Amino acid sequence: MVKLKLMASSPKSSRSAKSTRGQIMAHIKMDRIFVKILSLLQKDGRISNSDLSEQVNLSASPCHQRMRKLEKSGIIKGYMARLDLSKLRHHDTVIAEVALNSHNMESFVQFEQYARNHSRIVECFKVSGPFDYFVRFICKDMEEYNKLSDEILSETNAATVKSFVVLQHVKEFTGFPLDELVDDAPEYFEG
Repeated sequence: MVKLKLMASSPKSSRSAKSTRGQIMAHIKMDRIFVKILSLLQKDGRISNSDLSEQVNLSASPCHQRMRKLEKSGIIKGYMARLDLSKLRHHDTVIAEVALNSHNMESFVQFEQYARNHSRIVECFKVSGPFDYFVRFICKDMEEYNKLSDEILSETNAATVKSFVVLQHVKEFTGFPLDELVDDAPEYFEG
């Protein structure tokens, strides 16, 4: 059994210990049932509570309560449909290495805010190594991407944008390997 120590926002702050960010500390003992619930929800976010409870061997009410705990704790951040964009329209996926001119906090904050606010940037990772960010773009075509990469160079503190056009999506993210990750995890996680 793994214990998770999580941060989750809650209006009942007077009964719980507060962190410096004003969030509530929530404790969940992560057992095999919680892991099974999370694994099943990763595969099918629309699974009914009755089907979910049947597959985890719980009655409907305790299963629903566990699911709500996972949502309130922030472990479950939300639900969304996975789309096949190629069936809607042609698009280009580009992955880029972005290196900044300077490495002060203001430069990082500015670039990250730009990335969060730009709809064509669908993922952005701050990384170690010879560049600062690994960014994934979804664009209508390469002309749109070229304009976007020029915009990044002119509107942010980016020194270089090294681009790689995706030719084929070989493996798509379908969920975390929870059985492997949670089983040997530290006793507490802070989120």
